This record gives sequence, C-alpha cells and structure tokens, in this order.
Amino acid sequence: MNPDQAITLVSALFRTTLFVTGPILAGALLAGVLVGILQTATQVNEASISFLVKVCAVLAVGVVLGPQLGSYVVHYTRESFEGIAQVVH
Repeated sequence: MNPDQAITLVSALFRTTLFVTGPILAGALLAGVLVGILQTATQVNEASISFLVKVCAVLAVGVVLGPQLGSYVVHYTRESFEGIAQVVH
C-alpha cells in the first residue's frame, strides 16, 4: 500500500463518519437549541425535558435516515474489504 492509497482510505473514512453522524448531531443540536429557547422563555429549567427531546430527535432522524445511512456504511465497508484484498495480493 502506497501513501496515496492510505490517504484515500483515511479520507473515505472521515467522509463516511461525517456523513453518518452529521445528520444525527444536527438533529440533536437543533432540538437542544429549540428547547433551550423555549425553556428560557418559559423559565422552566428542567434538564430531563431537554434530554427527552434530544433523544426523540435522534430517534426520529435515525428512523427517517437510518436505511440511507446504513447503506452508506455498508458500501464503505465493502470498499474497505475489497481494498484489503488488493493489498494482500
């Protein structure tokens, strides 16, 4: 394996990680900001409300985008195993 192949492999790993975790983290961030604004406006500062809304947001994103994100991970895994086969031979 030459350095260019290693850089390509690591680059694909980072791209896959960002693609899979990005929507989930964005959903949790958006839910947290909205709950924070609502709690500030109503002066109800209960940590369990924020936690519950974030969990629901992450689950909703997982249900909606789960199959697409899963197929992306499977595609990356297949490419990685094919790359291992090329390095071995």
